[in-house]
Amino acid sequence: MNLNRFRFLFQLAAFMLLVYGGYAGIDLGNKLPTFACVFNSEGSGGKCYLGMLQHDLNHPLKSFLGFAGGAFLISLGVFILWLVLLNKAWCGYMCPLGTMQDWITALRKKMRIGASEYTWENRSRIKPIKYILLVLLLIIPIMISNSLLGLPTLPSGLSMPFCDICPGRMMIPLFTGDFHQFYIDYSTTADLVMTTLGMVVTGLFLAGAFIKKRFFCYFCPMSALHYVFSKSTAFRLLKDGAKCTKCGDCYQACDMDILEIADDVTHRNLVTEDCTLCLKCVAACPEEGCLEANFAGQTLFESTKEGFILRMAMERNTQNADS
Repeated sequence: MNLNRFRFLFQLAAFMLLVYGGYAGIDLGNKLPTFACVFNSEGSGGKCYLGMLQHDLNHPLKSFLGFAGGAFLISLGVFILWLVLLNKAWCGYMCPLGTMQDWITALRKKMRIGASEYTWENRSRIKPIKYILLVLLLIIPIMISNSLLGLPTLPSGLSMPFCDICPGRMMIPLFTGDFHQFYIDYSTTADLVMTTLGMVVTGLFLAGAFIKKRFFCYFCPMSALHYVFSKSTAFRLLKDGAKCTKCGDCYQACDMDILEIADDVTHRNLVTEDCTLCLKCVAACPEEGCLEANFAGQTLFESTKEGFILRMAMERNTQNADS
């Protein structure tokens, strides 16, 4: 299989579904484990769960003993069911922001501009950021209607803190001709701060994606939320460590620079917190059956010597055509 072609077409179809599906009457609900932006109101074929999650948490805590608690558990359950379907491949194949970053990377390569790389020291420093953002987007909405530890409640302008700063709020509606999210709101101090941060983060998203593959994914709280449930999903990246020669081809192919994919010969399930399940590592592996994409015990795609040779030949032909 030509994985690059398959993935490009799959991402394109997913982008059309999530960004324009609403125009065709498609609605996959508001609990999707990917950035189908709620602010893309008319075009969206579904909505991101982080928006719903922040909305659910913006209630007095005592209300969770009743209807609000049941509604929250149902929402979380639907999110987990969607996640079971594709696991973190929602990042590698379905996410509109991920697809945009891949397009920006392709543009950079066409311009023959080299990419930036993180040192391992810097990677260890930035790894907690996605979890910090996840905790903040959980705590801040709760503190609007509740006083925690005796602290004062927060202004209502912070009811959807992550949506306010998410680059998807501005970037995704652009593809339906909606520029209304590019603004700074001076109504209140909270609105001023959050909309300004949103502009800054969107600028960092565009600049970062140009110099580093999948730049935003290193900081993504949705990715952190995925990882909490990823070990119990049906779709997995599996490795037979006995067949691994530690050649490093899988690491070289990985957009997220995950060293464990090459070095770890102990664990069977190799989906890490930064993994996007793009399966480039499987395509790059020259060892028969060493890496595989597996769904509910069934092999969907695995590394083979023949496939490796054919894919390398296809890549050389593509590179020669580009030059």
